Amino acid sequence: MSSGATTLRIDVVSLFPETVRAALAASIPARAVERGLAELKVHDLREWGIGKHRAVDDEPYGGGAGMLMRPEPLVDAIEALRGEKSTVILLDAGGERLKQARVRSLATDGHLIILCGRYEGVDDRVRKILKADEYSIGGYVLTGGELPALVMTDATVRQIP
Repeated sequence: MSSGATTLRIDVVSLFPETVRAALAASIPARAVERGLAELKVHDLREWGIGKHRAVDDEPYGGGAGMLMRPEPLVDAIEALRGEKSTVILLDAGGERLKQARVRSLATDGHLIILCGRYEGVDDRVRKILKADEYSIGGYVLTGGELPALVMTDATVRQIP
């Protein structure tokens, strides 16, 4: 890489890593990796799952409908990936709307850890423990955070000089 710039590292944590890997292996993200401007890694959250079946979901703490992402695998994933200057991002329909100004600043953060939400969201204990920035790409609900992770990654990588 030229001009002494720092490589942007992005770690995406997902229950469906193959969907993210395929898209990041093409176009501008792939060229950024080839040129040494970005390092893009996708991790299967089940690596940090609990028990024989690598469970990552559970019923809501205190009851309620649907399933939530368990705090333990998410916290363990972040602890394994986090560096001194990492920015942790949780993609969630209820998060702050992602805007271009934030994308520009993310491109200079050095290391992003992007958590793809799933199910009915994450256990609220995760929010207290991780203190992650929460973002949404729009005022609608998707099946999971994989598409928003691709949007965020592509938009951010495009901002690298």
